[in-house]
Amino acid sequence: MTPNWQWDNTYARLPATLHAPAVPAAFPAPRLVLLNTALAGELGLDFGGIAEDDIARTFTGQTIPAGCEPLAQAYAGHQYGGFTVLGDGRAILLGEHVGPHGRVDVQLKGAGPTRYSRRGDGLAALGPMLREYIVSEAMHAVGVPTTRSLAVCTTGAPVVRETMLSGAVLTRIAASHIRVGTFEFASAQLDRPTRASLVSYTLNRHAPELLHEAHPALALLKHAIAKQATLIAQWMLAGFVHGVMNTDNVSLAGETIDYGPCAFLDTYDPATVFSSIDEQGRYAYGNQPRVTLWNLARFAESLLPLIDADEQQSVAIATAALNDFPTQYDAAWLAGMRRKLGLRTAETEDLALANGLLEAMQANALDYTNTFRRLANDIPVSLQMWAQQWHARLQREGTGLDAAHATMRQVNPSIIPRNHIVEAALSAANAGDLAPLHALLAAITDPFTDDPKFDAFRSPKPAGTKRYRTFCGT
Repeated sequence: MTPNWQWDNTYARLPATLHAPAVPAAFPAPRLVLLNTALAGELGLDFGGIAEDDIARTFTGQTIPAGCEPLAQAYAGHQYGGFTVLGDGRAILLGEHVGPHGRVDVQLKGAGPTRYSRRGDGLAALGPMLREYIVSEAMHAVGVPTTRSLAVCTTGAPVVRETMLSGAVLTRIAASHIRVGTFEFASAQLDRPTRASLVSYTLNRHAPELLHEAHPALALLKHAIAKQATLIAQWMLAGFVHGVMNTDNVSLAGETIDYGPCAFLDTYDPATVFSSIDEQGRYAYGNQPRVTLWNLARFAESLLPLIDADEQQSVAIATAALNDFPTQYDAAWLAGMRRKLGLRTAETEDLALANGLLEAMQANALDYTNTFRRLANDIPVSLQMWAQQWHARLQREGTGLDAAHATMRQVNPSIIPRNHIVEAALSAANAGDLAPLHALLAAITDPFTDDPKFDAFRSPKPAGTKRYRTFCGT
């Protein structure tokens, strides 16, 4: 019995400089920890009747399904502003599954070293793989485009970091793993045909309606700008901090990818940084739109020879396209903020209204998620003056509080993966107790509920808690 895989390997047919064959490492005792049956159903897969040991062998790369051509992808990246040649150092693309909703990549993360491992062991530990599963499913539940996690398996082999940890492999599903860094790598090879074929390939996968544009590279740049403007606005509205916005983590599918040192805001502060290595705050919450534009500029640079033969003209064209990003981002963010405030119409004063709320939240150290949710039920005392302006705004458009609250409860989550709760679940899982993990997953995948059974998951960080720090997991 098979789960109904429908494999294809179009990426393997791209120029060989963009990838290399990869063989997953041998692991002594694979064991299934989590299987995302809801996602499997969306992909047209059915693992019912298949033994867990067999599932674990597939999702750790011990059994390669027929029709796969496993490979590691080459790419580069600007990491904290500095250019580096990279590649899948611990990820192996099994292939592409063509399901009822289209083509997706199936990738094993932590499956062993590849050609691009750069002296790394290519392995992953259980905690970071479970974190990616939790946070990516939470993002999906609140409607933010994201890669998703199909399974997590332990390998039976230890991983050496600061201590000995339990090895694990995560199976990641993505619309594709094509990144800004993929184009930067092709650009660094000074290989125009490879860049041109990559442009055509990316358009074919993610914007086939643009394939016959007179200037396909420019069409792809504009498509990426629009996708990123919308995505980053959604991050900001959700209070999400990615933590490592290097160009190799900018997906041209417009999805959130690579959940390393990521977390959600507790108290609102634009300067919030969770990553242990981001000492200068380059990727702080409030910097995310600005960094995205910088990353898109690097993408534009990789496309310049394909946009126009005249370098100055190409730069001018690309710059004009990039200059549209702030307008697109601002429009997406303000439209989302209006929904968060229960507004159905647009007024020029809405930006000041939204910023006034955020300023009051910061001044009073209010919890980001809980404040928006509470506005749909009751007003914190510290926001009473601001609320008078909000109520007057609702009256002008003829929306009553009850109608506004109904809208707000549909867009403002009651539950996010709270940092302290995630850490508690991961600690328990590392000790062999999966009950807290399953309880957390049940809560975050039903984020708009007010069910009392999830009350514990709405609690903000305990008073006096030290500043939260996350790590990349490598």
